[in-house]
Amino acid sequence: MKKERKIPFELLPDSEATATHFARYLADFIKLRNRQNLPTRLILPVGPVKPYPILTKIINKEKISLKNVHTFNMDEYLDWQGRPIGIDHPLSFEGFMDRFFQSIDEPLRPPKHQVHFPTVFDLDGISERIDEAGGIDLCLGGVGVHGHVAFNEPIVSRFQKVSIEEFKASKTRILPLAPETVVMNSIRANGGDFEDFPPMAITLGMKDILKAAKIRLYCDGGSWQRESFYRAVYGDQGVRYPVTLLQEHEDVAMVATEDTAWKVINEEEA
Repeated sequence: MKKERKIPFELLPDSEATATHFARYLADFIKLRNRQNLPTRLILPVGPVKPYPILTKIINKEKISLKNVHTFNMDEYLDWQGRPIGIDHPLSFEGFMDRFFQSIDEPLRPPKHQVHFPTVFDLDGISERIDEAGGIDLCLGGVGVHGHVAFNEPIVSRFQKVSIEEFKASKTRILPLAPETVVMNSIRANGGDFEDFPPMAITLGMKDILKAAKIRLYCDGGSWQRESFYRAVYGDQGVRYPVTLLQEHEDVAMVATEDTAWKVINEEEA
């Protein structure tokens, strides 16, 4: 008997197509909110990164104003002592987003006070800013090798057990990155130089992510992402693959390359 998809998805041929979809979807979402004279409150990732140059071109060409856009980045790398790596670090998410906003024509950029990042010096501050802005209209992101969303790493410990409900209610926090996250992200970001890769992170918790009105996740990792994508679509809810905790959200969907969805496609065609 054919299994029921727990998260709907759209298939695209390659990572270039998923990047274009991300950029076009976000640009159109902002344009719609602008036409309705509504603010646009976003949780944004840095990873995937390919959509942002495409998004810049769309915004500048179509003169899409971000003056009423509020952005909240979902995570950031930290050094081994749990301190910020610095905006000038080549892997800094804040630095990346700063360069992205600078690439947008100045009259279209969002005001600086509407651009937010999680900080170790005020863990609850970003959640408070989200509440002050009126909540999140759209959360965009990717999925880790073990199904993390933002850096909500699975709790794998013989000493500590976290329930599904506790994990869903998790807040912004500081955490060590799982070894597999370091390996995969380092290979993709700095050629596998593990000694020069940030070992910790700060992340928005699942609570803020699950409160977003819409959630869209993009998966273009190919073979290394197949299992986490499969678990998202068909797996049982559990903290071992945190992406499964989004299955009951009212408006969640995924976009994946055909390569990434290989296991799902094979099962559905069997």
